[in-house]
Amino acid sequence: MTMTPAELEAQKETLELLNTEAASRLTRQSESLAKIDTKTVFLIGFAATAAQFLATHKHHDVLAYCAFAAYAVALFTGVLTIRVAEHKELEPPQMIADHVHLPKSQVLAVLAASRASIFEVNARRQKLKARYWGISLWSLVAGLGLSTVALLLHT
Repeated sequence: MTMTPAELEAQKETLELLNTEAASRLTRQSESLAKIDTKTVFLIGFAATAAQFLATHKHHDVLAYCAFAAYAVALFTGVLTIRVAEHKELEPPQMIADHVHLPKSQVLAVLAASRASIFEVNARRQKLKARYWGISLWSLVAGLGLSTVALLLHT
């Protein structure tokens, strides 16, 4: 959608509102991505510890191997969760260089559109991170269950 400078100027208050909302949504999205990463680090550590514990105790072999496989999936998908590219953000130096000469209404329109585009890219990454995290969590749960049974059956 292309607006004339006069139309942009007439919509300046609306553009400010949209830009403020887009900025706050990006902030919340960034916080959500960081929370997924934090949870993943704990999950990876727990899976590694549980696998080491199982490896150092006598266990039922078949169930233990299945537990190790589940822990491996948990670790692998946990690493994929963290590995997924970081969220995209505005690049202030480039933004300033490209838009310093424009009127405020045009800059607000560009900022709002840029933030909306960035939000969409980040939303796809967030969904992928959440999917990997879910797989990692359920693999850990399966590994813990199998480990428990493997240890109990041996005693």
